[in-house]
Amino acid sequence: MQKPQELDILEMPVEGLAAYWLSIKKIMDARKGRDILDEEIASASEPYILHLLETVFSSLDVPLVRRLASAKKDILIDDYRTKIDLMRLAVYAIASGENPRVTLVRLDSKFAQPLMTEDRAFDMASAMFDAIKPRGVDLDILLSVDHKIKADRLLVKLLFFVMYARREGRQNLDRFIPHLGSRFFSEGISLAIDNFEADFLANHLESIRDRVMAETARKMDMALEMALAIRNKTAYDDIFRIARTYMS
Repeated sequence: MQKPQELDILEMPVEGLAAYWLSIKKIMDARKGRDILDEEIASASEPYILHLLETVFSSLDVPLVRRLASAKKDILIDDYRTKIDLMRLAVYAIASGENPRVTLVRLDSKFAQPLMTEDRAFDMASAMFDAIKPRGVDLDILLSVDHKIKADRLLVKLLFFVMYARREGRQNLDRFIPHLGSRFFSEGISLAIDNFEADFLANHLESIRDRVMAETARKMDMALEMALAIRNKTAYDDIFRIARTYMS
């Protein structure tokens, strides 16, 4: 069975998420008891999956479980949207050759208050220029950009890419693409390197952001319904019917 730490509800296909819950159902029917749930909870790192494992299979009543799932969904969708928007603003800055100080103001506008001072943000981003130089440095870790890392770390990395493009030319960002991690950000950088116009890129990535958020919300809804059906000891074939409702 695929382990929860390998799951990423934002990027994984709906079929993969459905297969995860169906495998939970199979193992629970075969092994009985809470052992499988306790093992999953102990190893889970995907936040919404972990939330469902901890609440759906607790003594909480179903209406409360639904309210909690809705609250968790809203919090996570807002966090993911914010982080993707940070990436979108960074791509715009790279494509337009924007002053990094202006970019930082734009990035800060996504939060109720700045995550750090301007001096600290630029000091940390500048330090990455030296950090990428040593032979053997793990660029997959150092340059990885995705929705799972903390917002302050993401901001610093994005600011570094904007500064690098400003100093070295955006064409030279090509060497970093294999290490970026995020398909959303990688696509944006590739298009910026290909000289796509900044406003076009901003609108294009905004459309992708909205589609990804809508699909992620539906996957969360499906996961909740499948988990509740497992809790209710619904037959495997009927749980599969629930999953198919959310598939195109």
